[in-house]
Amino acid sequence: MKKLVSLCAALAVLATAAMSLAAEEAAAGAALTADTAVIVAALGTVGTIALAAAIAIGLGTLGTAVGQGLAIFSALAGIARNPETAGVIRVNMIIGLALIESLCIYALVVALIIIYAIPYQAALSALIGG
Repeated sequence: MKKLVSLCAALAVLATAAMSLAAEEAAAGAALTADTAVIVAALGTVGTIALAAAIAIGLGTLGTAVGQGLAIFSALAGIARNPETAGVIRVNMIIGLALIESLCIYALVVALIIIYAIPYQAALSALIGG
């Protein structure tokens, strides 16, 4: 378990570094004056942005997969020990699994924001005049 926690911490550091690098590259592209130069600079960050999105969704799904596995394991162990409470345990497990799955959906939303919002941030600020 300690190895899993240290692996998750290392991946979180990598994700943070990749996202900050993508934000810096997008901010550097905002300083350019020509619209085409801004768009080219924004598109230069696509690789970094893709890496940040992949790490974000990877960490999100890794955490939820471990959480769902532990929840199902505990529910099955509880049902095996006390079969009379199977209905209550099953309902609570399904509610818990839905809440755990929502975290994975949040990770997907963050990855989609990283993919679709950051590359166009410099171009939009240049068009708006900001």
